[in-house]
Amino acid sequence: MKLTKSSGNGVKHSSAGYITRRRFLAATAAVPAVSCFVLLFCNWQYTAAAAGPGPAAKAVADSKQTANVLIITGIDHPAHNWRQTAPVLAEMLGKDKRLEVRIVEDPHFLDSSALERYDVVVLHFMNWEQPAPGPKARANLRKFVQDGKGLFVVHFGCGAFQDWPEFRNLAGRVWDPKARAHDPGGPFRVNITDVPHPITQGLKSFEIEDELYTCLTGDRPVNMLATARSKVDNKIYPMAFAFDYGKGRVFHSALGHDVKAISNPGAAELFRRGCAWAAGMPPVQKTQKKKTDNK
Repeated sequence: MKLTKSSGNGVKHSSAGYITRRRFLAATAAVPAVSCFVLLFCNWQYTAAAAGPGPAAKAVADSKQTANVLIITGIDHPAHNWRQTAPVLAEMLGKDKRLEVRIVEDPHFLDSSALERYDVVVLHFMNWEQPAPGPKARANLRKFVQDGKGLFVVHFGCGAFQDWPEFRNLAGRVWDPKARAHDPGGPFRVNITDVPHPITQGLKSFEIEDELYTCLTGDRPVNMLATARSKVDNKIYPMAFAFDYGKGRVFHSALGHDVKAISNPGAAELFRRGCAWAAGMPPVQKTQKKKTDNK
């Protein structure tokens, strides 16, 4: 159950950190600056995506002790139940306590200048049979990554922005509608490559039940971190890769069709590491050693 509380100006915030951008902008447009200040002060405990992290959290993120992660969802192919997968994805990422994860259920949040308040954007949507966010959103997202932030593209996020040529470069690989989409859903092995990279250092190959994507296309040089062999055509396909984009970092994984796939321990660990790396932090949190007194 998702508990909600009205903040008093018509904006509903939830304990899970959800907000719709359109409601936020419509509700706050007519509120005087002083009222906004009082509202934010009095309701700080109901921080939502559009409000962004508070000053204290932002200061910590700047020192790279934590990172503010925004999952953008709200629309997808009918076969992808984003209402189920988005909360589970947030939960899996949040198991790394350095990652402060929020969800916004409107891809047009990318239009907002509030995007700058986050360290990583997770694209967990595909604008199926609807127009993708327009020029302002695209410029915001490109600048966000180019200026030093992180991007995590998961599963069919590769199919967003079909009419934006630069997305092919920004995502590294994108969905090719003319290609065979994927093997029939089922079990397969994800093989961690021998490409040296912080994300996969010490990570072992794993079995998963998911869709083995065979539809990605692109020629940008990437660090190929994980692959899988198709049971249909016996070819090897990318499952996860990473690269730098300007001053920023991009992690992209084709895994994550449903709740079961996202909850897979191997995939969840790969996602956490990739997200932390995209945020500019060590992929694995260092364990603090307990101090012992010498006698």
